Amino acid sequence: MIEIYTDGAASGNPGPGGYGVILRSGQHYKELSAGFRMTTNNRMELLAVIVALQALKTPGQQVTIFSDSKYVIDSVEKKWVFGWVKTGFKGKKNKDLWMRFLNVYKLHDVKFVWVKGHNNHAENERCDQLAVAASKNRAAQTIDAEFEATASQL
Repeated sequence: MIEIYTDGAASGNPGPGGYGVILRSGQHYKELSAGFRMTTNNRMELLAVIVALQALKTPGQQVTIFSDSKYVIDSVEKKWVFGWVKTGFKGKKNKDLWMRFLNVYKLHDVKFVWVKGHNNHAENERCDQLAVAASKNRAAQTIDAEFEATASQL
């Protein structure tokens, strides 16, 4: 069983943003984070989940993802994203990330658990620290190319 904790942050929404991830399985523990110069909170919440699942080396893993993002959890658990695929994501944001998510999601047995954000949940708080720090580290920020290319159309 693999536990994944995720969080995303954006200052200004859109604005500088980042994600934080903790992967834990038995004695193994790993933290991941990255920052972007212009993005949204929802993109970072979703990207955190994608990056975490992409970090798993072996397909078919049992994974529990803990997130404070109702956007991500409800979209999957309530099966909305699968309906969006059928409509070509008409009127929906973040198609690029949802497609990436679906490609890696299908490789594992994934369960989502919602945790209340900023509520003294140790791993969620740590992911928030990672995400915020990454969003503020201008020297290490990369470009969320898809967002920046389509932001003017929103």
